[in-house]
Amino acid sequence: MKQLASGPFMKRIMAAVAVLCMMLAFSCSVIGFASQNQAAPKGLEGTWQGVLGDGATKLRLVLTISKSSDGQYRGMIDSIDQGATIPIDKISADGDSVRLEVGSVGGVYEGSFTKERSEIHGKWTQGGTKQDLNFQVATSSPAEQSAASKAPLKPVQKPLGAPVDLEVPKPPTAIQADGKTHLAYELHITNFGTADCSVIQIVVLRADDKKLLGHFEGVELAGMLYRPGVAGAVGMDKLRLGPGLRAVVYLWATLDKASDVPSALEHRVTVKVGDYPEPFAVQSARTSVRSDLVVIGPPLHGGEWLAANGPSNSSGHRRALIPIGGRAQIAQRFAIDWVRLQSDGQTFTGDRLDNKNYRAYGSEVLAVADGVASEVVDGIPQNIPGEHSRAVPITLETVAGNHVILDLGQGRYAFYAHLQTGSARVKTGDRVRRGQVLGLVGNSGNSTEPHLHFHLSDANSPLGSEGIPYAIESYERQGKGPDWKPSSANSTPEKRLVEMPLENEIVRFDHQ
Repeated sequence: MKQLASGPFMKRIMAAVAVLCMMLAFSCSVIGFASQNQAAPKGLEGTWQGVLGDGATKLRLVLTISKSSDGQYRGMIDSIDQGATIPIDKISADGDSVRLEVGSVGGVYEGSFTKERSEIHGKWTQGGTKQDLNFQVATSSPAEQSAASKAPLKPVQKPLGAPVDLEVPKPPTAIQADGKTHLAYELHITNFGTADCSVIQIVVLRADDKKLLGHFEGVELAGMLYRPGVAGAVGMDKLRLGPGLRAVVYLWATLDKASDVPSALEHRVTVKVGDYPEPFAVQSARTSVRSDLVVIGPPLHGGEWLAANGPSNSSGHRRALIPIGGRAQIAQRFAIDWVRLQSDGQTFTGDRLDNKNYRAYGSEVLAVADGVASEVVDGIPQNIPGEHSRAVPITLETVAGNHVILDLGQGRYAFYAHLQTGSARVKTGDRVRRGQVLGLVGNSGNSTEPHLHFHLSDANSPLGSEGIPYAIESYERQGKGPDWKPSSANSTPEKRLVEMPLENEIVRFDHQ
């Protein structure tokens, strides 16, 4: 999940709500700094490492920045201890000064190069509070150097072609959000060769006329790519696939018009094989584009609901690829953690350790459509709000806390998690009507504060299913966080029809 907060910053919205499966999704995630040995860069571009905070709240960070031919910087931050890759929205370097703007977490970094230009010293600002954050040129750990020395470096002959297998495991469904059309899906790349393969470029094409829909390379591509089970794969190292290894590329294409949606997609992937001088390209992984988007009612009522960890290409939910029952799936591909904001932009007043002080607590949870309650779990005790205060050990049985799953028919299931203990208003097998109260917002399971985790998927399982998109029939977009307040400049209400809220949007639901 996207956080980049430590110490007192943990009270911020983006750090306050636990991604449902965080403890499962990132159990094999990156565990150390990664980069090739390199001298101090002449400019900002390169790989840097730093530490934010100290003690139990210490976060190890890897900053990767590249510079395009037109002089524009691109970059990302890998938060090692949170298993998150966070894109940087704006990068500027003026003389010795450096400024990084990370809008998704409401953070800004301002620093200066040291005289040798091998370090950057500065401050990280998030939630109105500043912390020291210094970066230095990254170096490989001894373990990574040892692994690199044993890796096959090159094929002895010219390869027959790109030794990669390309697959789109779940065809995308066109969704409507923020007035535009989006396609969110994954491309799996597996190296079947005996030499390393480095992914250079991925191009997404309309299958019918071969027109370009997306072009990704460099730091942008590395930020979209996940290496299952590979410790230390951060920054540009993610692009290197050893023999037999896999990369998962999280793709998100945005189209201006719904009429631009193609019936199918193809992908052209360019790789470098070992140290053979010429790259190889393969065009494959054709997939259909679905149009059967389900339209639902609101899961809650009232306003000032923040779509924390909501749909985006770098959300923790979006990247929660978890093997359950022998198959890796993303049940939470379009999931949202709904928290409710006060007038000051916080989620609580008074004692933050009391669930009743959170505005979301006790809110009615609503059926988004007619259906049948296919699973109801109640009786799991609630947590005291906080990062490390789970009331029960987190397992596959308890991760969702008290929850309800509704079978909506046609292979669609609505999932509601972290409800109040004893608040379930339905039992397994009950038929429910749209708008019916299912329970109350609580703080049970893998949750740090009262909120509603909601998503749709294709099976009666919280995590052993594939997440599917949806559109809410009607709601009001009140603004966008994470530092939103009713009086802020981005608080102009906008009516939205048949759309899906995106990450950090603040929403008011029509009462139905």
